[in-house]
Amino acid sequence: MTSAAAPPPVVGVIGGGRMGAGIAQSFAAAGSRVVVVERDESAAAAAMERVTRGLRQAAERGTLAGPPDLGVPDRVIVAASIAELPHGTDLVVEAVFEDAALKAELLAAAEDVVHDGCVLASNTSALSVTELAAVLRRPGRFLGMHFFNPVPVSALVELVLAPGTTEATRATAVRWTHALGKQDVVVKDSPGFASSRLGLALGLEAIRMVEEGVADPEAVDTAMRLGYRHPMGPLRLTDMVGLDVRLAIAEHLHTMLGERFAPPRLLREKVARGELGRKTGQGFYRWQ
Repeated sequence: MTSAAAPPPVVGVIGGGRMGAGIAQSFAAAGSRVVVVERDESAAAAAMERVTRGLRQAAERGTLAGPPDLGVPDRVIVAASIAELPHGTDLVVEAVFEDAALKAELLAAAEDVVHDGCVLASNTSALSVTELAAVLRRPGRFLGMHFFNPVPVSALVELVLAPGTTEATRATAVRWTHALGKQDVVVKDSPGFASSRLGLALGLEAIRMVEEGVADPEAVDTAMRLGYRHPMGPLRLTDMVGLDVRLAIAEHLHTMLGERFAPPRLLREKVARGELGRKTGQGFYRWQ
């Protein structure tokens, strides 16, 4: 797989959190102009700082498309509302937290602003893209584009097709994924898709092992790293993703797929204590 394909000229990213900023950075580094929609001023400033820092690092590594001295304002801007997205935007990626009603509302608002040929996508890691597509007038141009954290260095994008997603939309999303230098996997919409469903199953069992006193987190993670060649153990990965995020996905899949995805008591307790992983400094590990 190569990155010879051209990226979308103009990309809108709704949500400037860690994932949204990473998506914005990746498209900007590939040469796209990016508009990040973030209504909260402090969050917008934080998103811009993350993108700025990431693009500078990309320039230092020689992976930034175009002249290395191209300023971030020439690639990325922040907008206070979806209404400020350019009508000619080629791709809109919604990247807010896992709230189906909010995602649907934002995607419908974006559809009202952009032209009919614009591809709409959600970065959801587990919610039904079929249900999200149902709120759109043109569901054929919608799909899930599930990026992985940290987005700029992750090699994978999981493309999730709703029943109405057109072949043209799928092909375009694959081409743009390759333009980012990433590999696609294409899956049909189902609870948890492929990556979240399998990854969560492993993570929940690892948490149960700690809860039952089978082994401590470091031992569980070392077993998977050295025994199965995982680049990162499931508990350290849970800290990276966020225990609150893992809990929300587990609750959703528990409802959809049954008891094998029931959240362990230890996970609920840690979230209740505010031990959410790297972002709070404490999860299964202590973070500096």
